[in-house]
Amino acid sequence: MRGSGRATLVAVAVVCLVVTLLGGTSAVAKQGKRLDPRLTQPGYADTHSSAAVRGGPYASLGSVPQALWLGAAPVRTVRGQLRAYVRRAAARHRTPQVVLYAIPDRDCSGGGWASPRAYLRWVRAIASVLRGRHAIAVVEPDALAMEDRCGGAARLATLRAATRILAASRTWVYLDAGHSNWLTAETAAARLRQAGISYVRGFSLNVANFRPTPEAQAYGDAVAAALGAQGIPGKHFVIDTSRNGAAPLDTQWCNPPWARVGQRPAMLRTGSLDGLLWLKHPGESDGPCNGGPASGWSDLLAGRLLGRA
Repeated sequence: MRGSGRATLVAVAVVCLVVTLLGGTSAVAKQGKRLDPRLTQPGYADTHSSAAVRGGPYASLGSVPQALWLGAAPVRTVRGQLRAYVRRAAARHRTPQVVLYAIPDRDCSGGGWASPRAYLRWVRAIASVLRGRHAIAVVEPDALAMEDRCGGAARLATLRAATRILAASRTWVYLDAGHSNWLTAETAAARLRQAGISYVRGFSLNVANFRPTPEAQAYGDAVAAALGAQGIPGKHFVIDTSRNGAAPLDTQWCNPPWARVGQRPAMLRTGSLDGLLWLKHPGESDGPCNGGPASGWSDLLAGRLLGRA
């Protein structure tokens, strides 16, 4: 009986040890599993942004993380610009954020690259720099929302190719879907599906626009639900809050005098909403209207956004 009891006790001890080790390994594994840095690390407030360079009364704008916009400049130029930006962000342990804005016939005005082939060559150059950098990329503001006016099937095919190229670089890609006062959620979802949303993290809303954050979030949830109904569940979205701090008084989109800066960027991880970003640079003009220049920085516009003018 004593020998049998000792054997039983030894067996029980071994089982307990194994269970403890397995439990400890599981706990270590859970502790060792880190969230993607894009969910925890702030975006980069670029010292080369318009507001940061202007400084003085606009330093508060320059201190806020904002995306780097990439246009249809020569590939070598864009590659160098982006490399320098990514290095600056890495040195500060910040998340690089970019906006691609150069699709053929951009804004239905003949802007951007002359052909899909040239555009995709440019996209590949961007992807090569962003590869493994834990970056965020917003792809082509307004391109899908204006697809019925220009681009059509060719634009959808170009966006599908671009999203696949960028996704292969492990960049978090948000394909732009316009805003809550433009397309129905079902229409936005259908166009996103055709443009390759299945390959990427999700979609962006309100870029360079003024819809209030609660409205944009409700719309984003509706678009995500519509995508799920169309067989593409689990997509996330981000909202541009750079200029939506005041409720729109009318439908103006070009430097409206009532616009104000909105909530500061933050990765919220609330349901389908990944977070709030500043994509449009507050203080940079939408065009020659309401006192703004054709493009670039304006003290007048920046002052208005800050409630000083």
